[in-house]
Amino acid sequence: LREGFLAPSMEHPFGTDNLGRDILTRCIWGARYSLSCGVISVLVSMLIGGVLGLIAGYYGGASDSVIMRFLDIFMSIPPVLLALAIVAALGSGLTNLMLSIALGNAPMFARVVRGSVMSVKEEEFTEAARCTGCSDGRIMLKYILPNCLSPLIVQGTLGVANAILCCSLMSFVGLGLQPPIPEWGAILSTGRTYIRQAWWFCTFPGIMIAITVLAFNFFGDGIRDAMDPKLKR
Repeated sequence: LREGFLAPSMEHPFGTDNLGRDILTRCIWGARYSLSCGVISVLVSMLIGGVLGLIAGYYGGASDSVIMRFLDIFMSIPPVLLALAIVAALGSGLTNLMLSIALGNAPMFARVVRGSVMSVKEEEFTEAARCTGCSDGRIMLKYILPNCLSPLIVQGTLGVANAILCCSLMSFVGLGLQPPIPEWGAILSTGRTYIRQAWWFCTFPGIMIAITVLAFNFFGDGIRDAMDPKLKR
């Protein structure tokens, strides 16, 4: 406690918090929670949205209408607001936080996959597979889905940045991970109380969030440029 609110120095590059804990160490340790929350929630979103989009795009008709109208209801609610409602109902915690973010982003991935499936299912190799007697499940998994992965991967990479930002926001408002877990948003929430006397308390966790989100956005843009044949020369 005697080392509380120490300014940034060679010994503590990010300074210390109100309890004398090194903020750099807590930011490094908290990266596990922020990154795992962002990556896992996006993977779950890709799984849920991918399955729904694949079924809706391949079968069309009534299946497409029912699935997409159901997803339109979810898309009418902002993802952050939907995540807040789910966490408020289920309770705080890493699992509930990842589930809430995943459900909020699933409609976006479903629309991406649906659009790709509708353009791929009419290709000649799909018709050839159908003529040889392949089942619908085999056609979707072996022939259609691999040709829809490029836009899904790009959207997923960009979605990780939004998921990390949403995770930090939820922890900041007190509905995500709770202290003493060193999640970036939770550190930022605690540090705002002492912003006048210890500016570094909330400044460096905020910088970590900004740099990570920016890095994933650049990474997603790079993957999109690499996978877009129109940009290749």
